[in-house]
Amino acid sequence: MYALARRLLFRLDPERAHGLTLGAIRLAGSLPVVPAILRRMYTTPEKPVQAFGLRFMNPVGLAAGYDKDGLGWWGLACLGFGHIEVGTVTMRPQAGNPKPRIFRLPAEGALINRMGFPGLGAAAVVRNLHASRPPGLVLGVNLGKNNDTPLEQADQDYLALLRIFAPLADYLAINISSPNTVGLRRLQARDMLEGLLAALTTERAAQAHSLGKKVPLLVKLAPDLTGDELEYALAVIMNAGVDGVIATNTTLSRQGVHSTLASETGGLSGAPLAERSRAMVARIVHLTGGNLQVIGVGGIMDPAGAQAMLDAGACLVQVYTGLVYAGPGLVHRINKEIR
Repeated sequence: MYALARRLLFRLDPERAHGLTLGAIRLAGSLPVVPAILRRMYTTPEKPVQAFGLRFMNPVGLAAGYDKDGLGWWGLACLGFGHIEVGTVTMRPQAGNPKPRIFRLPAEGALINRMGFPGLGAAAVVRNLHASRPPGLVLGVNLGKNNDTPLEQADQDYLALLRIFAPLADYLAINISSPNTVGLRRLQARDMLEGLLAALTTERAAQAHSLGKKVPLLVKLAPDLTGDELEYALAVIMNAGVDGVIATNTTLSRQGVHSTLASETGGLSGAPLAERSRAMVARIVHLTGGNLQVIGVGGIMDPAGAQAMLDAGACLVQVYTGLVYAGPGLVHRINKEIR
């Protein structure tokens, strides 16, 4: 059925197609009987994973970027995800970059996006997350800075967002690796990362005291870090007591991409990213001696890709572009076939 739906959706502008899809799953999640039907259709075997002090029903999650404003997470949860990561959320609403800003590369099984964190802002996302939680679902919130926040003041955005979402989220992810916000990736450099994570872990401790629970803090890294850059970033992350990393965000590389759209600016996701992301996950596990848990994301298009990421050392995986090309049944297939 999805093959037919995809042919229809691929006739539309990618951003419009995404909006329609998200709107449909949002509606489905709000109707009285439909969620139960969807859960039955996409029933997945429980394959529990303990990570970051949390219990995940299975290792497959939805990557940030799909449900930026927390509009459809209740319906998405019915598709068999063990966790859903909402966002990237910014403090204030912003329009993001000019359209068009998403491009399909079907021959490569890829997308290029230069969204620039468009969204309704933190206050709207808070309202959207106040619904009762589906049983067993782990909910993460991905945090980013506004485009007009100077890089030197980025910590103020992240701190404010941490205070807002710590009571609502099971874990928080710090996005400092999107290629579509000018200068953002500089926060991965050792000098800026040390200050940012020191402030965030101090505030996280204060929130833990207030809430009576410690909210895991993860950092999402770019796949384009050099070997030295990755080592420096991981040393800072480990020293700060951060709970884990998400590897990886989209890439600026166009290696192996032959589409005429390869010249479009933005981050590349999908199949061409798979090898690079897996290699980075394996490198992180090696450099940290397996003492830092990793969520693997990037180019997971089928169960074999998910298994390869887990074999590289990831404790959990996330999908996004794979859903665009393979459809919602991908989550069930991965959970059924992975070891």
